[in-house]
Amino acid sequence: MKETVKGRAFVFGHNLDTDQIYPGRYLELTDAEDVGQHVMESADPEFVQKFKAGDIIVAGRNFGCGSSREQAPYALKVKQVGAILAESFARIFYRNAINLGLPVLICPDISQQVTGGDVLTVDFASGQGVNARTGRMFQTEPLSEYAIKIIESGGIAPLIKKEYGSG
Repeated sequence: MKETVKGRAFVFGHNLDTDQIYPGRYLELTDAEDVGQHVMESADPEFVQKFKAGDIIVAGRNFGCGSSREQAPYALKVKQVGAILAESFARIFYRNAINLGLPVLICPDISQQVTGGDVLTVDFASGQGVNARTGRMFQTEPLSEYAIKIIESGGIAPLIKKEYGSG
């Protein structure tokens, strides 16, 4: 994982639930490429066509509410989302995202500071970011050293295998 991420912002509102992130009707899909083709389609049907690897999702409060299934953060990871900045996250979604190696950062009032298409740069360790269009700096809650270690390893399972072996 890079220490910083730079990407275009895709802005969503409050209470974006896991079914909007990854619709339940696709739960039977197992191929990562197939899964990635349906991410965010209930919230923005054109998301997959517009999104480029490394781009950033910005949202209001309670991102990832709803069910506790891991397919929602997994779909975002396979689509190579650079980071998700939200005013708050549903607790289980937040933990699932970190465990899968997907950077999620809490940033109060971020949805009022960013417009879709803005280019953002965020440093994961310090939590500092900047909006290139406005020049305005913003501060996220920085990730813990352990969360960064999990994300750098690609998730909790690869970290455990690396540190303790597979046997």
